[in-house]
Amino acid sequence: MMTKFQGYFLIILTLSIYVGNAQIQITNKNFSFGTTGRIGFGYSPGIEGHTGRQLNLSGQGSLGGRMDQGDYIDLLPAFHFTPVNANKDSTVIDFQARLAFYSTNNTFLGNVSSGSINGIVTSLPEAFVEAKNIVGSEWSVWAGARYMRYDDVHITDYFYFDDHSAEGFGIKYKNTSFSMFFPAVIDTSSTNTTPYSYTNIIDGNQNLTYRQREVMVLEHTVNFKENHRLKLLAEYHTVPNISDTPYPADNGYVIGVKLNSDLKTTLPGSFNQFAVRYGTGIANGGDNGNTQTWRTYGAPQVEDGTYAGAYSFTLVEHMLYNVNNRWGINPYAVFTKSKGGAKSDDKATDFYGRSIYNRKTDVAIGSRFLYYAKDWFHVLTELHYTSRKNGNDPTAGMIKFTLAPTIVPTAERSAWARPHIRFIASVARYNDFAQNSLASPFLQQAGSKRFGTYFGVRSEWWIF
Repeated sequence: MMTKFQGYFLIILTLSIYVGNAQIQITNKNFSFGTTGRIGFGYSPGIEGHTGRQLNLSGQGSLGGRMDQGDYIDLLPAFHFTPVNANKDSTVIDFQARLAFYSTNNTFLGNVSSGSINGIVTSLPEAFVEAKNIVGSEWSVWAGARYMRYDDVHITDYFYFDDHSAEGFGIKYKNTSFSMFFPAVIDTSSTNTTPYSYTNIIDGNQNLTYRQREVMVLEHTVNFKENHRLKLLAEYHTVPNISDTPYPADNGYVIGVKLNSDLKTTLPGSFNQFAVRYGTGIANGGDNGNTQTWRTYGAPQVEDGTYAGAYSFTLVEHMLYNVNNRWGINPYAVFTKSKGGAKSDDKATDFYGRSIYNRKTDVAIGSRFLYYAKDWFHVLTELHYTSRKNGNDPTAGMIKFTLAPTIVPTAERSAWARPHIRFIASVARYNDFAQNSLASPFLQQAGSKRFGTYFGVRSEWWIF
């Protein structure tokens, strides 16, 4: 005879089975997921609070090495659509998004939340649809927001030539592409950028709005024999006039050339990259490790408020050479010289009335040395020299050395093997001007010191 308790139990069990079978079933198999990130702890004994701070010179971002950068995580979901009027192998249709999370003020990502002071910063830098080889043709098209950037000096996280990351659209036929980007934002706090924000009072109210920047980009790649590829770049930038404001219509141009060469070595993957880029007017960006040409550098002319006469010249050499199955070397060199529209070679007044530098020279030379002690244990060392001259100030200089014994659980002898678990020890030596002007994030918190130190244990990964 069934008891009352047994009866209740049977009813609950029956309902549980029914509810379980009634749950939504995910049947979409056209989905993939990627991620990149770096997370771990950083420690600087030279700072009273022992907070790990980046040793690189201010205004250069990660030029000088990136192992002492803070935490970040990117999540990359993507959906893949199946065409119905073409062979599945000929047409590729994707939607991809990128969810980015990083911490501020050198806090640890796992210790903060969006409600914390100096907590998590979140963004959506990618959300776009791209269709390649439409219906078997050689035409491709995309629209949305994306990280549209290509070769970089990876050890410094420096996308030096064709970083067009912004919202826009593009079309490509064979090796030629045309894109338009619209990077303007309502932002009154940024420095060294042509301001977009202004107050619109047409309807009688003071509404903060922005003028748009239109960036047109034409790129063409020429493939040569012997694994050489030459990329040609041309850009045109324009912003409209805003009446009753100090913001006149303005424009700028960019031209550039990049040569990629694959090198034949016993261990494959060696290459050499050389690039030259020149931008004028409002297209003379960027700064602080960002290389987007729409990040206008310097101040405008006093006479008419334009950036006529502004320029930026950048030269980059980057190589990976796998000496043999045991050794590899990854050197780079970066030279940048930029000037704003104002006549001054030192400081000048921007649209917001702030005094900012109107001329700069950046130099960065360095290399990573790879020693494959075992398939799963690599020893990475880096040596960098960087200098920065702002206006008529003396040159700030830094030499940095990093030792990073690295566990590589995939057991691959490659510069690109991931994930990494690194044990990091870095020391930097600053020249007199860098030391006395507190010209690095470390010095700004530690005070005037000849040497800076950083220790940490971090993991880094990527999978697409």
